[in-house]
Amino acid sequence: MESRGEHWTGLTVFVEHPEVPLDNNTAERAERGPGVGRKNYYGSGAVWAGQLAAMRFSLFATLQRGQVNPRAWLTWYLTASAAAGGKPPADLEAYLPWNRSAPQHQRLTPFEAPAAASPEASGPSNTS
Repeated sequence: MESRGEHWTGLTVFVEHPEVPLDNNTAERAERGPGVGRKNYYGSGAVWAGQLAAMRFSLFATLQRGQVNPRAWLTWYLTASAAAGGKPPADLEAYLPWNRSAPQHQRLTPFEAPAAASPEASGPSNTS
């Protein structure tokens, strides 16, 4: 009860600010994948495997935060690495999500927004 009195302002912040969720389920779900998977990933007992997994999780979280399709980004980056003889591309800055050009942005964005134009303006349909 004493703790409740000390933290009452923080416990009731959602009353005055409805944009603040009542719980932290979103944060808990975000951590669930790495937590559940850590015993299932190959080499989970090795230090290098843990470091590799941490780097991948960080990379994918950065891509998701930058609204980048991870598969499209990896294809782009690995193709450039193969063209460089299996080494990282010379200009790594170009591969950062916040340095995308407009054409790269369109190509690497995970989801396209529905077109608001009329069917005649959007061109032929791919449905059969």
